[in-house]
Amino acid sequence: MFTATALSGTKPAQYAQLLAQARALLHGEHDRIANAANLAALVYNALPDLNWVGFYFFDGRELVVGPFQGLPACVRIPLDRGVCGAAARMRATQRVDDVHAFPGHIACDAASASELVVPLLRGEELIGVFDLDSPVPARFDAEDQRGLEAIARAYVESLR
Repeated sequence: MFTATALSGTKPAQYAQLLAQARALLHGEHDRIANAANLAALVYNALPDLNWVGFYFFDGRELVVGPFQGLPACVRIPLDRGVCGAAARMRATQRVDDVHAFPGHIACDAASASELVVPLLRGEELIGVFDLDSPVPARFDAEDQRGLEAIARAYVESLR
């Protein structure tokens, strides 16, 4: 059985601890749904000020919702819409301090104020995106981005 431990120390130290917990959850498992479900739950419960954490998978045309924690989500997101679509299309992390100022933002949860979306890439192949929303404006900084990108890489590595 997995037991999450409380994060402590500086933000980089907390992300190192969270990454270690993520790797422990992923160890020996290669199923994308199982691993996405466990990571969404881990991150949602470990980090403060989040109202949605989850995965969208690329089906060859658009992003389709996968495992998540939070309120019900938009099911399909075209690559030309929203923060998730931008991350997938540009294959680059999107860190948005004010989602209401983001052109084409899709408001699945009206409480969301800021968002961080990490593309899930295996080489050039787009697997999907790892999406985090917060009701706090400018919730995510560069340290959050680095830490969550490391967790996203661990997820992709688990798929083999």
